[in-house]
Amino acid sequence: MLNCIKEKIKMRKFANFLWIDKEGENYTIRMTPELQDDVGTIGFVQFNMDDQLEAEDEILSLEASKTVMSIVTPLAGKVVARNLAATEDPKLLNSEKPEEHWLVTLTDVDEAAFLALEDE
Repeated sequence: MLNCIKEKIKMRKFANFLWIDKEGENYTIRMTPELQDDVGTIGFVQFNMDDQLEAEDEILSLEASKTVMSIVTPLAGKVVARNLAATEDPKLLNSEKPEEHWLVTLTDVDEAAFLALEDE
């Protein structure tokens, strides 16, 4: 029973105006509402397609109503999923729904590096 509980524990950290949600061995990176508001309506998204990211590597570049920018990862890890639906419909990244505005999911992340990030 304890192992089942441990596997589902979710923890959230904060860095670079991004939320990093840890669930099991997966670390999902999302834009915070503040970042969503700062960039405005997103009209174009291009993901970095590298399978391995180092801390401060670009996750994606975006063009929005208020800015053109790159979003960088605060953690190194192996990319296991990208929100590629956002390339077809960039406004998904402006959504309030976490299942729509996530960017990437990483594994093989250094737990100490994650724990060193700010608490939500």
